[in-house]
Amino acid sequence: MKKRKIALLEAIATITGTAVGAGFLGIPYVVAKSGFLIGVLHLIFLALMVLLTNLCLAEVMLRTKGIHQIPGYIKIYLGKKAKALMVFAIIFGIYSALVAYFIGEGQVLSYVLTGSTKYSLAFSFIFFLVFSTIVFFGIKALEKSETIAMFIVIGVTLILTFAFLPKGDFENLAYVSKNPIEWFLPYGVILFSFLSFSALPEVRQEVLGNEKVLKKAVIIAAIIPLILYLLFTTSILAFSGKQTPEISTIALGKIPSLLAIFTMFTASIALGNAIRDMYHFDLKLKKVYAFLISTFFPFLLFLLLVKFNLSSFIKVLEVGGAVSGGLTGILIILTLLKARKTKLRMFTRKPEFTLKIPKFIYFLLMIIYLLGIVYVFIF
Repeated sequence: MKKRKIALLEAIATITGTAVGAGFLGIPYVVAKSGFLIGVLHLIFLALMVLLTNLCLAEVMLRTKGIHQIPGYIKIYLGKKAKALMVFAIIFGIYSALVAYFIGEGQVLSYVLTGSTKYSLAFSFIFFLVFSTIVFFGIKALEKSETIAMFIVIGVTLILTFAFLPKGDFENLAYVSKNPIEWFLPYGVILFSFLSFSALPEVRQEVLGNEKVLKKAVIIAAIIPLILYLLFTTSILAFSGKQTPEISTIALGKIPSLLAIFTMFTASIALGNAIRDMYHFDLKLKKVYAFLISTFFPFLLFLLLVKFNLSSFIKVLEVGGAVSGGLTGILIILTLLKARKTKLRMFTRKPEFTLKIPKFIYFLLMIIYLLGIVYVFIF
């Protein structure tokens, strides 16, 4: 029983830590644009969507012998082309996040150290040098600090929430945009902030021998970010209303903005290490090439976007969340539907749980993921 409880806590921490990255810093801005009530509906609905998709992936893992990464499960049931699409979704999502963090760290560091965002590009370059150095040397202490960082982020976010909530004007929460297109603006950013699919294969190893806790862990780990984001968004919007900046902690001042610096820093290191390892171990690239593609390529993308004024912190998160999360969600659901029909003993095992929802829900989820991808490119 004790081992089962430890496995449950480890699984919850891993999934929650993956979800609670730096994306939530942009939620108050997009909710301010759409209206608080609409933003709350997005938060609840997308938390449920990601929860159901994570449960789909959990069932796939429990139906399949051996331990695999998400592309591996997809290759088993959907083939090599689907696996290639999954790899693209992963790379697109990580690069989108890294570009967003280059933008965001530059702005926040410039604001904290100079009082304005005028020197954002210079500070983005400094941040890139630190980021790439850490990824190059692969500092193990930082690679293994994600869980500690997650608890720090949650703790500081809650402190800021309860410190600024009493100072807010709750009339700021009454606004609703009259433009229906803006009602869908929170979708990509909020989806990005809930994404935790990549944590499930690691969790599968953590619960080995205690597989029955997996379903419970996935459910609890969906509730924690939802409550955190609801509280954080409410306090920011009550405090700053429609004047909320893209990186919301800037509205609270320089000291609270240190949270944004820390969160984006730890999230970027985790992603940089992850994609470097994927290129090196999974795609068999030499270490130096894996490093260069993992660090310099996203920074060059960032420079191009800044040079031609093509994007912003929010837009990159929005596109990254909708495209990477949407493609991954669709492929996971298709994989589950195929896995349930597969009877090959070399692959299959009896799962500890089966997700029992009406079949049309699976197709509805895939349609929503697809519409989200279409939306971010049209609007």
